[in-house]
Amino acid sequence: MNKESLINRAFVILTRAGFIISERCDTRPRSFDMAVRRDNLLLLIKVISNIDGLNEETTREMQILSKQLHGYPIVIGEKTRDHSLETGVVYFRYGVPAFDIKTMQDYFIDDMPPLIYAEHGGLYVNIEGNILKEERIRKNISLGALASMLGVSRRTISKYEDGEMAASVDVAVKLEELMDRGFTVSVNLFDKLHRENTQKQEATPEHSNVFSILQDMGFNVMPISQAPFDAVSQSSNRRDEDATILTGVAEYSRTMVKKAHLMSSISEVAGTQSLLIIQGVSKTKNIEGTVVIDNKELEKFNDKDDFIDLLQERRPKIKVS
Repeated sequence: MNKESLINRAFVILTRAGFIISERCDTRPRSFDMAVRRDNLLLLIKVISNIDGLNEETTREMQILSKQLHGYPIVIGEKTRDHSLETGVVYFRYGVPAFDIKTMQDYFIDDMPPLIYAEHGGLYVNIEGNILKEERIRKNISLGALASMLGVSRRTISKYEDGEMAASVDVAVKLEELMDRGFTVSVNLFDKLHRENTQKQEATPEHSNVFSILQDMGFNVMPISQAPFDAVSQSSNRRDEDATILTGVAEYSRTMVKKAHLMSSISEVAGTQSLLIIQGVSKTKNIEGTVVIDNKELEKFNDKDDFIDLLQERRPKIKVS
């Protein structure tokens, strides 16, 4: 299956699962293909045929963006190396979970989260250690006896019970057969996220002056390199509403209009504002949900609250279909 087919299938599944979905990002390079939301869950989704094609820079930006937008990155793929991804198995790439389209359907439509994850050349499951310990004691089985039955060490059993070690799939199956009950815990797709190194990126020289103005107003500005926008700007005061702003910088052109369109769609899904700063004279005040100002107008502001008020006044209310 090619990437286009994967994206189309993902779109159908997410729609059935009740997500609202942004326009597809078709800029290059891009760290994600679509933003989707269901209730309070925001996902930035990357679709790639072979997940080994992901590089650290892309996954790092996915994590940076997700952290800034209070969402989570996931990758939908089909293969790893020369074989297909196994359904029900999560493959982590630089801390970002990747899985196949059927696993996505099982989780988001049928409420069947995956139980298995791949790591260090094997398949593993997490064990409910406290329940295992209670059951072992209830059945009057010693650590040594259980370890002998499973072909592992006493220390390994102890680590299972203390929640310090995952079990291989083979051991977990044998354990559940011996104890006549289940102990496996579903993989928390969002448990390992935002823990990777998210070192701040530097602004490109042509954008640094614009970002400095926003920073002087009191915004925290996180430059972005692989998205339809150039930064995420956030108020340093958490009490502000709508103070997370997808921020783009461009010259007035057809490409800029397309950029504003994508920013509007992503912003609507992510629950943010979107702003496009034009180098030169701006011919419009907004493009769909993206507020447009020129750099000369931007320079007139030194108060963050006044600037946020301007964005709220100019931003029309739109609905993503």
